Order: sequence, then structure tokens, then C-alpha cells
Amino acid sequence: MNRFDYIRAETLGAAVGAEGAFLAGGTNLLDLMKIGVATPERLVDISHLPLDRIEESGGGLRIGAMVRNSDIARDAQVLARYPALAEALLSGASAQLRNAATTGGNVMQATRCSYFQDPLSPCNRREPGSGCGALGGVTRNHAVLGWTEGCIAVHPSDMCVALAAYDAVVEITGPGGLREVAMEEFHPLPDAEGAGTPPLMPGEIITHIRLPDPGPLARHARYVKLRERTSFAFAIVSAAAALAIEDGTITEARLALGGVAARPWRCRKAEAALKGLPATPENLARAAELATEGARPSGDNAAKIPLAQRIALRALDRAAAGTPDRLPALPASVFAGDDNG
Repeated sequence: MNRFDYIRAETLGAAVGAEGAFLAGGTNLLDLMKIGVATPERLVDISHLPLDRIEESGGGLRIGAMVRNSDIARDAQVLARYPALAEALLSGASAQLRNAATTGGNVMQATRCSYFQDPLSPCNRREPGSGCGALGGVTRNHAVLGWTEGCIAVHPSDMCVALAAYDAVVEITGPGGLREVAMEEFHPLPDAEGAGTPPLMPGEIITHIRLPDPGPLARHARYVKLRERTSFAFAIVSAAAALAIEDGTITEARLALGGVAARPWRCRKAEAALKGLPATPENLARAAELATEGARPSGDNAAKIPLAQRIALRALDRAAAGTPDRLPALPASVFAGDDNG
């Protein structure tokens, strides 16, 4: 780890425009510093900023950027109205990490691409213009949607997949004032050179995540995650699904995939295909097939495409059955039962 300066920002005004890397929970940044991928000359500690509340906002919720992941997952309003978000959060990392990780940090976490994390490998995301070591390498966990010859990395967050399905909005404050970005669009897809436009400009900071009123989506929402072991592993593929069902007919559908692209992948065509139809196995299966439309392998990961379809179908099927009163003992796992734990 290189030498660095440390300052603490006590107010949002002091943090905005500050030069250096923002330090909140530190669960990602410190790891990257230890392996030599992140080498900031200054850390700006923002962990004491007054952004640690979950509040009612316009019929929905507004979550401060410093709220810990475990606190969101156990919040009564989140459990009652955004259960797929709670399920996604409880499927991520370990209890110790969830107790430290913050909302803003989760949104900003870096890809877990092993070539990005190896300073000796070329990586356009880490060093623009150096190439992509993953192309032609071991790519079983890499992108099948939205990738380019410049970068095939995926975004690792579980939380962001559920937030995208719920139409969450990221509130950002910077030297130019307040701006808002839909979660679905926040994480840039790679351009031909691989890097893409950074989600934050210098001096900007995420202050809140705003969730709109879920309405009838509240009680038909699930998150399902396929991973190599049942805890403390990133998703091979995952899916967040939410349905509004009235008199047996789907009036609104939400579906987002994780582990398949550099951002949570909202499946608009699949959603449109479900609207106005009953939640039959045939209709759900057709939507799950549409979820990966345009997908192509980026190496030896062709299996991800049918896996994503199956996980999407599992999430839709569980959402159609209704959110259980209590999350299963293995939240978000494909092995979790749906019998209220």
C-alpha cells in the first residue's frame, strides 16, 4: 500500500469538491489499495456525514448514502414494500461486511474481474489504452450483454440489480449542484476503448438513493442469485423480478439481471411481453427467453445465457407466487425454499 494523506469531511459542503478518494465503509476501496489497484494520494473520510437515515419521500423511500447495507435489509418499510431489495442485500457478502458497507459504496464498488484486480494484467478500465487481458483469457464469469472488445467485465452488486428493477434514482451533489441519474443508467457500459464515461465527475458525491412508490409491485417481488457457493460469493447470474397482478392478469412487470453486463441489465422487452397476460408458466418462460435477447458469449461463458434465462424464470415464478411473509433461510439462493423459511 502506498503512502497517502487522510482528512475527514464533517459536512457535505466540505466533502463536495474535495480532492481525493472518498472513504466510507472501506469494504472495497481498502481491498483495492492493498493489492495495488487503487493508489489514491488522499483519502477523504465521509463516514461521519449526516446521510445515515431512511426517510419517506413522495410515497416512496429516500435512503442516505451512509446507511449500512444490513440496516436497509432489516428496515420494516423495505421488507414490506421492497422485499426484493432486502433479499438482494442479504444475499451479498457476509454479515460482517454488510454491517460495514454503505449504500453509496455498494453503488460505486468496482468490478471483481480478476484481470482488473491484477496490476500486472492489461486492463482498459484500470489503465485506458492498455488492452483487455480478459479477452481470450478465463471468461466464465464475464459479460454476455453490452460488452465491447475493450472490456467484458461485469458489475458485481446484488443491491443495484434490485434497485434497477424498482426504478431507483441516484441523487448526486457536486460543484455544479444536484443532479439525478436512474440506477438503470448509472453504471456506464464500455465504449470501444473499454472505459466508458465515469458515473461521477470529480468532486461529486452520491447523497441518496430514491425509491418510488412500488404500488402493487410490493407483494410480488423476489431476487434470485446463482453463485458457486451458498454464501459470500458474487453472482454468476442473478435476477430481480416484480409483478403487479390484478384479477389474475399482469398489469406491470419489472425484470433486471445481474452478473451479465457492466450494469444491472433491465429487460424491457421481457417486461412488455408480460403486460396484459396471466402469469402462466408458458408466459413467464417466454419472458425469460426474451430477457437475454442480444446476448452473445465473450469467451467461454456461453453457459451464462441459458443460466440467466433459468434464473429469470425462477425469479418471475417466485414473484408471481407472492412474496413470503418471511425471507427464506437462504435468501436469494436458487436453493432457498418458498415456504416462509
